[in-house]
Amino acid sequence: PRDICVRSFLRTVFVFGEVAWAQRFKFWSSGLNLWTKGLKSPAQGSFDCRDPEFELTKRAFIRRLYPISVIYFMLRASLAAFLALPLAACLSQSTPAASTPPAPSGASGAGTPAVSGTPAVSGTPAAGGAAKVTYSQCHVEGSYVAMTFDDGPSAENTPRLLDLLKKRNIKATFFVVGKCAAEYPDIMKRIVAEGHEIANHSWSHPLLTKMGEGAVTEEIQHTHDVIMQTTGVAPKVMRPPYGGFSANQRAWANKKWGYKIILWDVDPLDWKVRNAAHVESEILKATVPGSIILSHDIHKTTVDAMPATLDALAAKGFKFVTVSDLLAMDRPMVVKPKATPPATGPVMPTVAAPTSSPTVTPAPTVPAATPK
Repeated sequence: PRDICVRSFLRTVFVFGEVAWAQRFKFWSSGLNLWTKGLKSPAQGSFDCRDPEFELTKRAFIRRLYPISVIYFMLRASLAAFLALPLAACLSQSTPAASTPPAPSGASGAGTPAVSGTPAVSGTPAAGGAAKVTYSQCHVEGSYVAMTFDDGPSAENTPRLLDLLKKRNIKATFFVVGKCAAEYPDIMKRIVAEGHEIANHSWSHPLLTKMGEGAVTEEIQHTHDVIMQTTGVAPKVMRPPYGGFSANQRAWANKKWGYKIILWDVDPLDWKVRNAAHVESEILKATVPGSIILSHDIHKTTVDAMPATLDALAAKGFKFVTVSDLLAMDRPMVVKPKATPPATGPVMPTVAAPTSSPTVTPAPTVPAATPK
């Protein structure tokens, strides 16, 4: 083990270092004694640098001390180099530290730039048959997708979006920010009355991974309460702002509120690129059956893109459902076993066993009867 190797190395260095230092100190003392013998003049009772013996004694001391110091430092350097190799070998056998998984990619926020891309958490079932908590996509039978709209409601854009959804009989999911929900209760009631789903997106859109449990609880619980008060419906799912929610936080939120954590697999970056044609193109390019499509009803360009986007998706055969309905359709992905390729070795010719002709046993000869 690494600790044993380190202790052995330090013990060895200490022993050899003490021996070398003792030898050096011995030579130093003897040289110092040799030097001081000639420093004191018996007549003057003090050091006399003019004494010829002083120079001779100093030179003898230097000649004796210099090579000893060189040998000492060479010994220490050689010892360190000699023992570094086995120490490195011991350290290399230690178990490497587990790598830290990368932070999840960001969802877009209300006017706050976020890291683009699809969240790293997939919608695959948890190991060991545990209930799945986090979804970025579902595996469904049929071309079902979920349109989701974050950071609202918006007094200017959300009613216009509701109008065009109603015209097409499309149901969507709205991840509302608590303080906006409290400001526009009438829009909240209309969302629920027209058959859409309301979901929790925190109170003030902070990065929850940077907050303590008490602050996160307040963000989620406050929004949960406002949704209940304005609509009479308890939210079943939540989306953390920027997609930032640790594994422990996900499990905790699921246990405390029963929430499923919803991320996404389609991100048109409508918070960054305020262009309706770009939003339409990105959604059409990335959507597949089971997709959870991220967008923001607080941006005018996003709502401007929805009529053409929704019509194009419908023309491709996609059907729109709420997130909770999509989760109910989710099925485990069946991994088909790979077919075993046939053996490609040389084929040995089949040698037929020799067939032997049956041996015919001649019938015994019956002697002819003698006439009487």
